[in-house]
Amino acid sequence: MKSRQILTFFTITILLSISSLVKGQLPQVKVKNGILEGKVEKSGVRSYKGIPFAKAPLGSLRWEEPQPAENWSGVRQAHEFGHNPMQGKPFGDMRFRSSDMSEDCLYLNVWSPANSSEKLLPVLVYFYGGGYVAGDGSEGRYDGENMARKGIVTLTVNYRLGVFGFFAHPDLTKASKHGGSGNYGLLDQHAALKWVQENIAAFGGDPSRVTIAGESAGSISVSAQMASPLSKNLIAAAIGESGAMIHPTLAPLSQQQAEQNGERFAAKVKANSLSALREIPANDLLRLSSEAGAFKTSANVDGYFFPKTPAAIFAAGEQAQVPLLAGWNSAEVPYGAFLWAENPNPENYKKRVTQEYPEQWQQVLKLYPGNNVAEVVESATALASDRFINYSTWKWLDLHRKTSKQPVYRYLFSKEQPPFKPGFEKKQPVGTEQPAPFKGAPHAFEIEYAMGNLHSNPEYAWTPEDKKVSSVMLNYFANFIKTGNPNGKDLPTWDAVGIAGQMMLMNLGVPTKQEKETNLTHQRYLFLDKQYLN
Repeated sequence: MKSRQILTFFTITILLSISSLVKGQLPQVKVKNGILEGKVEKSGVRSYKGIPFAKAPLGSLRWEEPQPAENWSGVRQAHEFGHNPMQGKPFGDMRFRSSDMSEDCLYLNVWSPANSSEKLLPVLVYFYGGGYVAGDGSEGRYDGENMARKGIVTLTVNYRLGVFGFFAHPDLTKASKHGGSGNYGLLDQHAALKWVQENIAAFGGDPSRVTIAGESAGSISVSAQMASPLSKNLIAAAIGESGAMIHPTLAPLSQQQAEQNGERFAAKVKANSLSALREIPANDLLRLSSEAGAFKTSANVDGYFFPKTPAAIFAAGEQAQVPLLAGWNSAEVPYGAFLWAENPNPENYKKRVTQEYPEQWQQVLKLYPGNNVAEVVESATALASDRFINYSTWKWLDLHRKTSKQPVYRYLFSKEQPPFKPGFEKKQPVGTEQPAPFKGAPHAFEIEYAMGNLHSNPEYAWTPEDKKVSSVMLNYFANFIKTGNPNGKDLPTWDAVGIAGQMMLMNLGVPTKQEKETNLTHQRYLFLDKQYLN
């Protein structure tokens, strides 16, 4: 073992010397498949974009687990982002820097610190969000440059989406050597983690110190990779921003349900064989699968990536035994997500609560009271957010602290949105009622703060307060990636949540301060826990 470590050290020293910069020369590294040429950013950080980590999933490889990337000869330029995955781009806050969309999308991007070091550095692998139907590793808010400036080799990873990434079918299951089908997007992420183990040392990264992180579907992916027996030994720590693969948040279907979903879609598009399905042009397949009710995007318990549900795996203590840092935002979705088109008054709120909880409506109104408009707005926002994504994240944290001896850290991101820049104001349609003011931090709003990328979002007039919260959050995350503990110099003390009772949490806002979960919040999650039976 010692000789192997010595060999690795000298190998990396040679590689780092090869990639060291001479004035005017672009950096190069040698990975398993060939030599890559990157770029040097203004900060000195070296970036390598559009690196294939698996073979393009085209033709007969559509709906196959990712295959090893092909070798190339000569020097491959890694200056531009690879294709973004096939998707309908339903979310207006996504700004891709990739040039186009394709099934040929299995690329990753690496940012490595400017200064070479004899000591291998910690690694961050970030999975994007988008509900498994949208997203791309090229988004500016995920950019790894500022994390690399903290001494962390940082990656963003593409994975297949929608029908391309989650289509299950009995014929695919029969053809699989593992006896399962449908989890191709998750298997793409797993393949990227294996690529990291084989190649990240060439960029100065330590394959034994890999933290995985993500937001929304990316956070859900983190929980999935922690649960999967395929990936759990490839990671050293995990960060989740809003979401876990636990009911009701994108929980996996049974294999039978997923296969039936695939059969219904095949019948809808009049394809009576896998070959016929694979012959459908990618743009047509995307259009057909995007029609209302045509296809349900979901992972499934396939017996390979998932031997059982993630919740069951965590409950049994069979997940990756690593430090976990996770949390959510103070107003993930607005009150309208629960009230629909109704005005936020006590009468409408009570009516909706009674509809949703006919036998427990009185208990719900105690936990989420609505005696006036302001209280309705606050409680309906909290209830909608808890049902959407907060509860699943809480359950993930709760299970991991009970079945792991590793530290668990919880946060609440509460920094409200700053003013819009001129020209980016959201205008209310003429003739419609002005909604109640939105308070709190909405879903996905923390990403730019966590990764130090406020500048990537042109909509907001960022204030000194925003920049301070971003600096604090970035440093907490960087410390956790380096040590498994977010605490560090000039930061408020952040305690692990503990084994029992209400959780401690770090409220990332103005000001940032540590708090104890309120009894009301605790009782809310205990109530929802009984409803969802995870």
